[in-house]
Amino acid sequence: MTLPMPRTRFILIETSHAGNVGGVARAMKVMGFDDLVLVRPRWDNVLRREETIQRASGALDVLRNARIVQTLEEALEGMTHLCATAMVARDFGPPTRTPRQHLGPLAQSVPQGVAFLFGSERFGMSNDDVYRCHVALRIPTDPAFGSLNLASAVQVIAYEWREALGGWTGAVRQASDQPLTEKEGAYQEVVKADAPADAQQIAGLLTHWEQSLIEIGFLDPQAPKKLMPRLQQLFNRAALTPEEVHILRGVARQMTRHRAEKG
Repeated sequence: MTLPMPRTRFILIETSHAGNVGGVARAMKVMGFDDLVLVRPRWDNVLRREETIQRASGALDVLRNARIVQTLEEALEGMTHLCATAMVARDFGPPTRTPRQHLGPLAQSVPQGVAFLFGSERFGMSNDDVYRCHVALRIPTDPAFGSLNLASAVQVIAYEWREALGGWTGAVRQASDQPLTEKEGAYQEVVKADAPADAQQIAGLLTHWEQSLIEIGFLDPQAPKKLMPRLQQLFNRAALTPEEVHILRGVARQMTRHRAEKG
């Protein structure tokens, strides 16, 4: 049975070199992906800079479709599974896996939208951004020299994800105008009905719970420790649906209301 093909997005956070943006566009195109979002790049006109265009080497359609946003929140719209890229595991962060370990099973779980996040060339990803993700992908490299160029890292992960999705057989089926069979269509409707909440909905839930936990005195904002990253990972593992998010936000509202009624 043909599974629904997930939306796939590559997100570059605070990229500082225009050439890397072009190289990433080329890496994406050769693997059949075209959804690129840049968060606060160094150059506002990075998509039109000469170095970017030269390094893209023909992937100009990816550059034309790319978006520049100011917040990671905007970049994650519609995404339900977030993959950080990090060399070093974070305490209380998501599990660290190789792309091949994680992406094969992920493809079989039929995610609605998958985002691959890459940090700046100089500093990598911030802890807060990694904490938001379901997994931290670490490409196996020589321990004595493990630093990959940004475009090279995107190429490796794009290749592994394409293979996990069934290679070019899957890509051709996705692009085909051939109608789904009745059985395939019914299956996809079931998948959509049970789709997890997207990253923005989970972020809203986490913010709501943080505010409520502060108001009832459970969370000290001056010494939060790692409570919120732990809750983030709990919510990620639960794969909450939008309806479940609504229920949990209702719980948070009731906690605050009960506190207020008690004076």
